[in-house]
Amino acid sequence: MGRFRFHRLFLVALLVVLGGVTTWAQDLVRAPRQDGRQTPLRVYAREGQGCEPVALISPGAGGSEDGYKYLAKGMRDDGWRAIVLGHKESGGAALWSDMREAGGIKSGLQQLVNDPKAYDARLMDIAAALKWAESSCKAPFVALLGHSMGARTVMVEAGSKNTLGVKGLDRFDAYVALSPDGPGPMFPENAWSGIRKPVLMLTGTRDQSLDGDWRTRTIPYDSLPTGCKWLGVIDGATHMNFAGVGFSGSTEKLTLLETKAFLDGLRGGKCGAPVAAEGIIVKSK
Repeated sequence: MGRFRFHRLFLVALLVVLGGVTTWAQDLVRAPRQDGRQTPLRVYAREGQGCEPVALISPGAGGSEDGYKYLAKGMRDDGWRAIVLGHKESGGAALWSDMREAGGIKSGLQQLVNDPKAYDARLMDIAAALKWAESSCKAPFVALLGHSMGARTVMVEAGSKNTLGVKGLDRFDAYVALSPDGPGPMFPENAWSGIRKPVLMLTGTRDQSLDGDWRTRTIPYDSLPTGCKWLGVIDGATHMNFAGVGFSGSTEKLTLLETKAFLDGLRGGKCGAPVAAEGIIVKSK
């Protein structure tokens, strides 16, 4: 038995050397930011695969680089170098501080997600991540994905108007917003009308927002100009299901299904078609 195990391990090692087996890395790195601080990055990559397209993932308020594993691993397995960002100025400690100051969970969340300084810091984190990724190779395609406050960050970067005076630089080839927010304290009516790049938006029928029910999350799609814009609604998906929390298996599966279809078509040079699947309705324009 010992000899068999040795031979099996030797064969696996040999296949790795010859390129017959893909190995995976999941590393924590820290990228210097323009203000001198460090941005933590959790990197999911296949080793020895050349210069793969990059997918940056921006967490929601209170999140960290250690979250969204299902999304990062799914993108990695689809041939992307997935990088989950840590946003310290809007991470767990910042949220807890705002909750204590504001006297409650909802009021603390509202204070954090409408703080312009938090978005300034997030945009610096994105710049640091892009610079770090480009230090090894120039990716053929770059996408920005985000959930909740991360989806707000995605929309700001893509060029949405906002009341906070924060301006993104539109540095990506495509955008994915999970649980985007509609008009409210941060976004005025038709804030998304100037976004020209491809956008996928996903929400769920139990994805409550701070400013209304899940239907408010579909409003940005109506404001977007035509040209590879998708909106998907997952039946029964809650807000935290998109973060991989709770009974999230179906939401994770459908999120990855549509995200891969959307981004894989674009990196191949065309806007593909949404995938028809049970439990989700997707429209496009």
